[in-house]
Amino acid sequence: MAWVILVLAGVFEIGWAIGLKYTEGFTRLWPSIGTALAMLVSVSLLGLAMKSLPVGTAYAVWVGVGAVGTAILGMVLLGESANTGRLVSLGLIVVGIVGLKLATPA
Repeated sequence: MAWVILVLAGVFEIGWAIGLKYTEGFTRLWPSIGTALAMLVSVSLLGLAMKSLPVGTAYAVWVGVGAVGTAILGMVLLGESANTGRLVSLGLIVVGIVGLKLATPA
């Protein structure tokens, strides 16, 4: 269950990272509130997952899920470059996340 919570924490991290773009420097009320709530939920779920997962593994997976998801949404929603180098690099992060999952008891 801790892994599910951890991935969900990563999904909320994606939400707040993308949300930052829409806050326009925290000058827009509703995007700012949504982003702040996503931050709170993300960190809370990370803390909950860390009750039974090693801190290094949990943090690395949380950051990895957030980074990959944010980069993909940046490409899809914001028209950011989807060149081969970026996609291969994101794939390597995913391989690292899977490797941590396989190498971590719990």
